[in-house]
Amino acid sequence: MTTRVLIIDDSPTMRAILTARLSKESDISVVGTAADAAEGRQLIKQLDPDVVTLDIEMPGMNGLDFLEKIMTLRPTPVIIVSGATQAGNEISARALALGAVDCYSKSDHGSGMALDDEGRLAALVRQAAQVRFDNRTAAAKTATPQVQFAADSDTQLIAIGSSTGGVEALQAVLSRFPENCPPTVIVQHVNPRFAAAIAKTLDLASPANVQLAEHGMPMRPGTVYLAPGGERHLAISGSAQFNTRLVPGDPVSGHRPSVDVLFQSVAETAGRHAVGILLTGMGSDGARGLLAMAQAGAHTIAQDQATCTVFGMPKAAISLGAAGVVSPLELIAQHALKKAA
Repeated sequence: MTTRVLIIDDSPTMRAILTARLSKESDISVVGTAADAAEGRQLIKQLDPDVVTLDIEMPGMNGLDFLEKIMTLRPTPVIIVSGATQAGNEISARALALGAVDCYSKSDHGSGMALDDEGRLAALVRQAAQVRFDNRTAAAKTATPQVQFAADSDTQLIAIGSSTGGVEALQAVLSRFPENCPPTVIVQHVNPRFAAAIAKTLDLASPANVQLAEHGMPMRPGTVYLAPGGERHLAISGSAQFNTRLVPGDPVSGHRPSVDVLFQSVAETAGRHAVGILLTGMGSDGARGLLAMAQAGAHTIAQDQATCTVFGMPKAAISLGAAGVVSPLELIAQHALKKAA
């Protein structure tokens, strides 16, 4: 089956580069290109592409505003083609929070026309083509009161794993967390150059404090620790006082950092005093780790199919019997903080 792609970028050179790269793939077809949002809007209506690649800085309506309109009026899998400057990283993180599937980086070097490795673009397009928005609900984005967390609860730690569509889902969950939430640790599959900006984006959405995890940080209530990505896994150590650990190692379940590594460490350190949450994502990373948490007595939650961008990771966990609760996105904070059945 051929994946049909529309490229939207104000640079003729970039449109040509992206077209050339994708046209080499036998299962990908570039069905059109557009120089701005207005032209892109018309071609989306006319061509109904499977995937859109979208530049951020364009004349007229910028890519971020256009993305928001796409996701509201005609949800379509979108890959952001972004510069690698810090400002570009922050905008890309906001785009992921709005529902973009992933980001493909332009280089800082030379003319700015260099790109991430060639094979990654095709891989992102194939991944994006598997995203379905048909069954997703708008409920996750509606204003919902924060869930209160009792100080005498026996929940000492919350661990969350997510991948494709995860930034948007994390924003929905963390916006419902109170300031005094248990120490929370997250592995989100993301290009490490966007990790700091994603932490900042989530911090703005949540009453709790969200920051990048560093090695050896004591975990405090009211603080959420996001894996920085790159060459190390994120794990937890300690008993009375939990600490973050960034440990080298090969990819596990196809990823580094791996949700399975995080969940396994939480099962070993926090046991029944932990809550594990597995959100939207492709593949099966986190399924075995969530099972280990369940077997250790932790409360385990998987996002339901209707509200997932991609149901792969939660589905794998549910198939293993790892999920004590299968919940729509908008109720996950309530299940986590109140241990509702």
